[in-house]
Amino acid sequence: MFTPRAAFSGLSVDDQAKAKEFYSQVLGLHLTDETMGLDYGLPGGGHLFIYQKSNHQPATYTALNFVVDDVTAAVDELLKAGVRFEQYPDIHQDEKGIAHGIAANMGPDIAWFKDPAGNILAVLQTGR
Repeated sequence: MFTPRAAFSGLSVDDQAKAKEFYSQVLGLHLTDETMGLDYGLPGGGHLFIYQKSNHQPATYTALNFVVDDVTAAVDELLKAGVRFEQYPDIHQDEKGIAHGIAANMGPDIAWFKDPAGNILAVLQTGR
């Protein structure tokens, strides 16, 4: 049987310096190592490894989700930090970009944004 000791997620970027500034200063993640790329500790104990790739293609799916207690407060804080939230034509979202799934009994309240390399990230609230 497959029995890994640990797991982590990874993302490529086109500019590691911009990624470091965004993930460290805007998102407030803790950089644990930058020997071969950017290794960030994630809330809850996981890790995210970010590496520069010359032919980087942004993730076209939500590559990283941040679970928060209050999605509206999280969106407001990120807006103040200069983050722009995505608006998708096929999804009902409010003016801030939040899809209110909890009230509609259709999943979490969630809002999507991109890192400087164009990878899609999200903040979401799973319940009230």
